[in-house]
Amino acid sequence: MPFQAKVYVTPRKSVLDPQGKAVSSALHALGYPEVEDVRIGKFMEVRLGGDRQAATARLEEMCKKLLANTTIEDYRFEIEEERS
Repeated sequence: MPFQAKVYVTPRKSVLDPQGKAVSSALHALGYPEVEDVRIGKFMEVRLGGDRQAATARLEEMCKKLLANTTIEDYRFEIEEERS
């Protein structure tokens, strides 16, 4: 059964995010003083086959080996059955 996974990768809170700081400053300059912080990350969609348990295990491996730099990034993912 095919699954659709959504993977979210973000910089760890302890890691400086210069892109996020630049966007935050730009939003303040545009008149949005309520913005307290911006973190820039990555979003990926991955289509997987197999059963849910195998797909989850394989996606965990993919995140650790390639999709996220676990030294400086956190990741999370959601897996749903693909709709026809």
